[in-house]
Amino acid sequence: MRLLLAAASAALLSTTALADDHMTQTPELTIERVFASPSLNGPSPRAVQFSPDGRYLTLLRNREEDAARYDLWGFDLETSEWRMLVDSEAVGSGRELSEDEKMQRERARVGSLKGIITYQWASDASGVLVPIDGDLYFAKLDGEVQRLTDTEESELNPKLSPKAGYVSFIRDRQLWVGEVGGEAAPVTPKEDDTIRWGEAEFVAQEEMSRLTGYWWKGDDTRLAVQRTDESPVGIVTRAAIGATGTQVFDQRYPVAGSDNALVDLFVMDPDGGNRVKVDLGENTDIYIARVNWGPDGMLYVQRQNREQTVLDMLKVDPATGESEIWFTEEAAREDYWINLSDNYRFLKDGSLLWWSERDGFGNFYRFDGSEWTQLTSLKEPVTKLVGINEDKDQLFFTAVEGVLTEQVYSASLSEPSELTRLTDADYTNTASMDPTGNRLYVTRSAPDQPPQSYIAGDLGQQLTWVEENALSEEHPYTPFLMGHTMPEYGTIPAEDGTPLHYMMLKPDMEAGKTYPVFYYHYSGPGPQIVDKGWGGALAQAIVDKGYIYFALDNRGTANRGVDFEQPIYRAMGGVEVLDQKTGAEFLKTLDYVDGDKIALYGWSYGGYMTLKQLQADPGLYAAGVSGAPVTKWELYDTHYTERFMGDPREVPEAYETASAIPDATKISDPLLLIHGMADDNVVFENSSELISVLQENNVPFEMMLYPGYTHRVSGEQISPHMWNSIFRFLEAHGVTPPE
Repeated sequence: MRLLLAAASAALLSTTALADDHMTQTPELTIERVFASPSLNGPSPRAVQFSPDGRYLTLLRNREEDAARYDLWGFDLETSEWRMLVDSEAVGSGRELSEDEKMQRERARVGSLKGIITYQWASDASGVLVPIDGDLYFAKLDGEVQRLTDTEESELNPKLSPKAGYVSFIRDRQLWVGEVGGEAAPVTPKEDDTIRWGEAEFVAQEEMSRLTGYWWKGDDTRLAVQRTDESPVGIVTRAAIGATGTQVFDQRYPVAGSDNALVDLFVMDPDGGNRVKVDLGENTDIYIARVNWGPDGMLYVQRQNREQTVLDMLKVDPATGESEIWFTEEAAREDYWINLSDNYRFLKDGSLLWWSERDGFGNFYRFDGSEWTQLTSLKEPVTKLVGINEDKDQLFFTAVEGVLTEQVYSASLSEPSELTRLTDADYTNTASMDPTGNRLYVTRSAPDQPPQSYIAGDLGQQLTWVEENALSEEHPYTPFLMGHTMPEYGTIPAEDGTPLHYMMLKPDMEAGKTYPVFYYHYSGPGPQIVDKGWGGALAQAIVDKGYIYFALDNRGTANRGVDFEQPIYRAMGGVEVLDQKTGAEFLKTLDYVDGDKIALYGWSYGGYMTLKQLQADPGLYAAGVSGAPVTKWELYDTHYTERFMGDPREVPEAYETASAIPDATKISDPLLLIHGMADDNVVFENSSELISVLQENNVPFEMMLYPGYTHRVSGEQISPHMWNSIFRFLEAHGVTPPE
């Protein structure tokens, strides 16, 4: 579910780092300041890309006066000069986005951002394609910006073809193609409102990290195009309740156990001619996970079964649409699933570099068409394929090191028995690479350092800063340095002895006094909460209020391997509750913790977990805050829910046990429920059913609802309102620091 982490979880600066001698008083770090501009994290570049020729680095940079607005900047690696390539305010029309584009932005987790959200380099490095406010522009490196479209409708999913001969996009549920600078025309039929061409279906966008539904062949001669029939998908009537009115949307939303959209794949010429249908097999209840054109001119399609336990790589003849299974990937365990990945690459000899968890951890393999060769055998997961330089026989990737950090490594592509770490182990790191495989773009952070980024050579040597983000006198965080705390890390054994990692921040404490705990948790599959990276200023603001800030990663979370994730299989709301209870019981053994004042906070999956924890252990926690919770997994979508829980038509008992509704009346501790009233991800019905059950059974609780807000309740004014509401709730119920 890529359920959102609405609150940053750890933020933390050293008490001594860069403390200016003249600083005599630390200003108060208020909730309002945490969410104001300029961001206390410093600049946060997005969408970093190298130009195809490797000369330029481009990125989206947010403005100091408006942290949510991004412009396009370019850095010339030869002259070391920065230049704004596109000013989003000067070029954009300010036109209202279409509902489809708004929803796509929600799926891409950029719904709260403004200005330029994405862009694409031309293959000849002459410029970039930039969508702004629903229209398309071509920005050249000399500063000229050419407008390509000017329509009331939004141009969705725009692309330049690989040879830059065409520009393509989705408009009114059709794929449009035209020569760059010329008029575009639809190349797919106009059908009824349940048919979409070239768009990824809802679950592909939301759960598979696949945001497109069409793919250009490398020589511009053919396209693979998805046709989606949404008619089998059930309609959720979603009332987007706003401040001055309500909009009602009949949203096609495939809840667990219901029919998915029917997805077909076609190959066609750029003008829509010579269209052939791809043979995806007789079973239509499947997922198209990934689509790629291979160096041999064939089309490769990753077909996943509905149970998400088998993935077939189909090799397709684009002239006829005929397909064969090139290889099959199966789940690492019978009671497990396949985690989709973008960590694969076709090599020049036609073989495939492939990421798999088949040995219990994410590792790389090479497939030559008949035989598999395991390239890495790490006992901590490989997390990302960064790049390849075949001419130098080099492979670059990131992997977990010591559970709490990620590092960038290089190895020989042909004999990767020895690894070379390219990054500083005092930081947690991620990276991308230029198309030539010679330069790395590295982003790093630490508990006492907000994100920094630099360009490095293929040996890891730093060449130049992109964003040093030093905690200098000018940095927006510097005034608060004297009051900040470094986290403490440790482990607690789970019931089966598995070490569970935790993180704790302590306020200034007086001997003999005990302190309340703000217990942050997410608990679901995917995000790792406890690590040694920078997380923002919110946790420190909570500590400054006099609370101990605590977080723990339970079994079922990421970056620990298959056996660590597996216990949630068909058992959500089980082992996570037990592990988080272990954390609470540990806290109660500490002589500086007030064991009667441990308050839970979680959003989305974490909101669900707050409910399950309060139900399982009344009295263990002093209060709970549940934000945008899933309360019944039958209300969440197929691809996410069935991956972990199975089909409710086959295992209804698993869903009944996992639901937060049957035991809702067992909640006896103070509860604050929060939800955006236009949420299209965890639909508001999840909370409205819970509200009804609690009211009809005279169970007291409190709630704070946000008209017009989706799953992401955030903004410079809304975020402080929500967090101040949380602390007023805690104060009202006595979960307060000592006098």
